[in-house]
This record gives sequence, structure tokens and C-alpha cells, in this order.
Amino acid sequence: MKTEILRLLRQAEPGSYVSGQELCERLGVSRTAVWKSMKQLKETGYEIEAVQNRGYRLVFVPDILSKNEIESCLSTKWLGHPIRYYDEIDSTNTEAKRVAEETRGTEGHGTVFVADMQTFGRGRRGRAWNSPHGTGIFFTILLKPDIDPANASMLTLVQALAAAAGIRAVTGLDARIKWPNDIVVNGKKIVGILTEMSAQIDYVNHIVVGTGINVHQTEFPPEIAKTAASLDLELQHAGKTPQISRAGLLGNVLEQFEHYYEIYLNTQDLSALFEEYNSLLVNCRRRVRVLDPGGEFEGTALGIDSRGELLVERAQGVEKVSSGEVSVRGIYGYV
Repeated sequence: MKTEILRLLRQAEPGSYVSGQELCERLGVSRTAVWKSMKQLKETGYEIEAVQNRGYRLVFVPDILSKNEIESCLSTKWLGHPIRYYDEIDSTNTEAKRVAEETRGTEGHGTVFVADMQTFGRGRRGRAWNSPHGTGIFFTILLKPDIDPANASMLTLVQALAAAAGIRAVTGLDARIKWPNDIVVNGKKIVGILTEMSAQIDYVNHIVVGTGINVHQTEFPPEIAKTAASLDLELQHAGKTPQISRAGLLGNVLEQFEHYYEIYLNTQDLSALFEEYNSLLVNCRRRVRVLDPGGEFEGTALGIDSRGELLVERAQGVEKVSSGEVSVRGIYGYV
């Protein structure tokens, strides 16, 4: 019920009140039940003004990452229904895979796992992802799509597009994509994405798309201090006051992912998305060094194709890069 109360208060015109009677009728509960929920919300930090004969008004919302707060900020059709929230967990990807293996068919598809803290967050190639309490957004989307396993890796790029679009919409920062799965602002990493799949030869069991967004961090471990940043730090750098609601940002990113995912499903590739992706691609028209198992080489990145492969122009022609790790001059330096 608290989720619905928050949603109704948010939907009210600025400065206006929602009457207790309206809340009772919309929710099908008693005035006492509404009052108890309001009391519980106030105890968790929400500032709600109650005026006799007028009703309730939401005055201040703290940056709370909770199931109720996330759901009240969500306007998706199917994604995030349900939300599974954890104050602390080892890894949202690990938990999503546990649930995926315990459910049958399409059960669980669209579930979003969110944690305020991860004790064993991971990035690409098993690297640790710093996930302390109250600082970031750490979440995983569980998908059970009817797609060819060969097309699953493109979902990493779909989520990169969604994360960049969501951050740009909420903060106004110039968030860009470093192929294939990082979001950077002013050359520093803000977001990491890790996609994992369980599949048969011709059938996907499940896919989990994990994302970590640095929001309130003010410092980072020494090994990444020069290459990582947070949204708060970048807003301060731009002369703006950071006032980010993590639940609100998460809701926006999930709405963006639902939108782009449905476009992707129509063709099971990025043919309808690669132009928009390339418009945000920080690698585009930049010198890159490709670290490939077959050997390193340099060239100029031209953008991605409809399969999500990075097109790199070399003296002998254009080469498609679908694996390995790409380093871009000026973005992290050469690694």
C-alpha cells in the first residue's frame, strides 16, 4: 500500500494535496490504514504534510533505495514487475541466476533484482565492482527471451544505450558509451555492465544483465581512482548541485531498457538502434587499440554495425571486432 500512496502523492500537481478520502477510495482501505502507512513513511524519512480538510502532500523525498520507493517511481509495462530488493547481497547477478534456475519456462522474466550494497560485485573478466551502502545503484534484469543464443550478446549494448539515455535524461550530463559496455562522463567510467547467459545450442535458458551505476561516491580505491567517477562528482564538476534520487534514476533506466529491448526483439539485432548507439559512442572516429587474443592492432573506430560489432578501419581495410577489449586514446588511456 505504501507504494501506491507514494505513487498517488507523486502524481499530484505541485503544491496540491491528495485527500484522505480519495486515498481510501483509490486503495480500498480505511482512513486508519492510510494514517498508519503515512506514519511509517515519515519514520523512514519522507516529509509528508497533512492539513485538515485538504489532505496529504509530499514535501520531501530522501534518497531511499527501497522496494516501495523504486516501485512508486516505475512506469514500465512489464519490466520490474516484480522488483526484488536487498539491503545487502553478494551479487545481484548471482541472485538472479539462482532464481532463474529455480523457475520454469518464462516464469521470472522481467524481474529486477536491486541491492543497496553488494559484497561480491563483479565486472568484466571477474574484476571487482565497488558496491558500498548508500552510494550507487546495483541491479540485474532477468530475461528469458525466445531468441537465438548467438544474438544474446547484443543485450549488453541495449543496456548501455538505456543507461546512457537514462543518465542524460535525469542529470543532463553528457553520458557516452565506451564500446561495448561502459558509460563514461568526461572520460571517466560511471557505469559498468555485465551480461551472463545460460543456453543450449539453439535455446536460451536465461540471460541476466547486471548494471552498476556510481551515484554518490566521493572517493574510489587507489587502483581505479584515476579512471572512475560518480554522477555527484561530475555534477559538481559541471557547477551543479547533485540531487539525484537513485530510485528515480533506476526507474528511468528501466523504462529506457524496456523501450529499446522491445525494438531489439523485432529483429534480434541492432539494425534499428545502431545509429542512435553510434551517436553516443565515445569511440567513434577515435584511434583505438584492440587487445585481441590473436594479437594487438590499432585503427580508427567507425562505430558499430547491426550486430553490435565495432568497425575498426585499418590500412588494409575495415575489421569487425566482436570480442577482446578495446582501449581508446583519451578514455582511460591505453590498457
